[in-house]
Amino acid sequence: MINTNDILQTIRMIDHQHLDVRTITMGVSLLDCCDPDPHAACRKIYDKITTSAEKLVETGEDIETEFGIPIVNKRISVTPMALVAGASRTADYVPFAAAMDKAAKAVGVNFIGGFSALVHKGMTEGDKKLIAAIPEALAVTDVVCSSVNVGSTRAGINMDAVALMGRTIKACAERTADRGGFGCAKLVVFCNAVEDNPFMAGAFHGVGEAERVINVGVSGPGVVHHALQSVKGQSFDVVAELIKKTAFQVTRMGQLVAREASARLGVPFHDFNEDYAAIGLSEDMFHDEHHLDAFGASRFTRFFARALTEGWQGLRADWEDPSWTADMAVYQEELESYRSGVTG
Repeated sequence: MINTNDILQTIRMIDHQHLDVRTITMGVSLLDCCDPDPHAACRKIYDKITTSAEKLVETGEDIETEFGIPIVNKRISVTPMALVAGASRTADYVPFAAAMDKAAKAVGVNFIGGFSALVHKGMTEGDKKLIAAIPEALAVTDVVCSSVNVGSTRAGINMDAVALMGRTIKACAERTADRGGFGCAKLVVFCNAVEDNPFMAGAFHGVGEAERVINVGVSGPGVVHHALQSVKGQSFDVVAELIKKTAFQVTRMGQLVAREASARLGVPFHDFNEDYAAIGLSEDMFHDEHHLDAFGASRFTRFFARALTEGWQGLRADWEDPSWTADMAVYQEELESYRSGVTG
């Protein structure tokens, strides 16, 4: 049960440590929008998105008001457009991006992702057409994001796709040069893209997912940073325990928002993501806060990532691992040498 102290801690994290929900993203399948007629397909895409997400922004704003939790972005991800547009008899895929853009603006979201192609093992004709359309599509739309997966650990790297995307990125920068090449900021080139990635600009709704899903991402850019300042100079286990508790509080808030959004929209909750880098779990942060150089920071990052994902039990198990013990012995020796050099 959440007690008064828990509530006050969350309020303090929001007010003083810049905690927020980075995004509520609705994933929408467009597989049923395929049509040989490109005009009909674009009309179906617009109708499907606007019908599915018509209350997304309103619901997010209601949750913000009711719980006092900032929700920075409301977004949509859709089925990779190369799969949907590939059924249409057309060489020009820009209208599909335009339909996405129009629908996203109609429902009021910040971004829509999914003008995408998955080409890690090879390119279909539809994939090639979509990639060719990317520079123009991102130039004539405002909130559409695009992504292309060019490799995977299992399949290797599609070097033809890599070369093609190099030229595509250059063309995208040139086509949006009047806006500082902003088109490139809406384009991601992946290796090992996951099919349930709801986070821009590389978001798309995987073919193995449900008709509609809700995803929530939490990012507290200053939460861990501020928390660490209160334990400067204290022991390693005190710092680890503080970060674990802070991450738990952030996660709990994100799950609350996810549960509420899912219930109110009648859409199953699919994924929750806590961006540890964004909340301060980075080597640079440990270097700044604890005066560690790269060797120390990398070990701290590994240690705390394990603590955050597996809890204290996993952390203790890592401590007892012989390889970890040896690693930490080297770290302690190097750290003492480093500190001696700094103070000397």
